[in-house]
Amino acid sequence: MIQLIALFQQPADPAEFEKSYWETHVLLAKKIPGVISLEVSKILPGRDTPAKYYQMAILSFADKDSFKTAMKSPENAEAGANLMSFAAGLVEFHTAEKVAV
Repeated sequence: MIQLIALFQQPADPAEFEKSYWETHVLLAKKIPGVISLEVSKILPGRDTPAKYYQMAILSFADKDSFKTAMKSPENAEAGANLMSFAAGLVEFHTAEKVAV
């Protein structure tokens, strides 16, 4: 399984970020071909430290070929453009291969 991980910094206006994220972006992300699941987690602070990130999202794909196809799709381009319209400078992406369940 291949996972696209998006880590988000703290937004200046969390309410506006949440509105844009949940009302538009999630709907577009779920349309990306090959997406098996979309998991979103809020990052909690440590006992003695603030949270480095605000939120993490993980899009899962069956395999590398599904992931490559998805990343080239018009649906992904649309979701990416939407994300950059409200989260540019806040998000970093990582790709991982799940090795255990």
